Amino acid sequence: MQSIKLESELLTPSKIVCVGRNYTAHIAELNNELPDQMVLFNKPNSAITDTLFTTHNNDTLHFETELCFIIKNNELAGVGLGLDLTKRTVQSKLKNKGLPWERAKAFDGSVLLTPFVSIADAEQAFTFELKINDNVIQQGDTQFMIHKPKDILSEINEFMHLENGDVIMTGTPAGVGEVPANSVFTVSLYANSACLLSQRWQVQSC
Repeated sequence: MQSIKLESELLTPSKIVCVGRNYTAHIAELNNELPDQMVLFNKPNSAITDTLFTTHNNDTLHFETELCFIIKNNELAGVGLGLDLTKRTVQSKLKNKGLPWERAKAFDGSVLLTPFVSIADAEQAFTFELKINDNVIQQGDTQFMIHKPKDILSEINEFMHLENGDVIMTGTPAGVGEVPANSVFTVSLYANSACLLSQRWQVQSC
């Protein structure tokens, strides 16, 4: 497999559609309720960055490693990994008041993405991991997803049009936490035990 070659209009997605609460172990670790339906929210393309920080506007950031797909012709054309950065304290306050999550999820610099690898079958088994300073912190597996990739695409299509180059982030497994200062994040993606890609980010000081 090779990194997908994006046409110029695909270099910046119009939006990033995110799935929340898609792994039962992650739901449990944050003491959330199992939702009755798929939890979906958007991040704007201004959220995309290639720099990993520990804070944003003095709010501590938490990492969430996620399997991601890039859209072409309304198909899951490529697979990669991403970090969904979250202001957890802000998010908890918003949830308690029943308010939207944008202030905690959609701020500038809240998404880091690896390159994408072209795929013919989005339903094959994918696994991934996050290492921080070479220690395994998160491990994900599509078999443990509540909502599978094709089902996510179908659900989004019920109410939202996806442009070529849009990205779907499919939710995070257990193991989330604060972004440690002076650390190195390494994410790796596998399909049937074969490594598709690996990416490293050095945490920067604000």
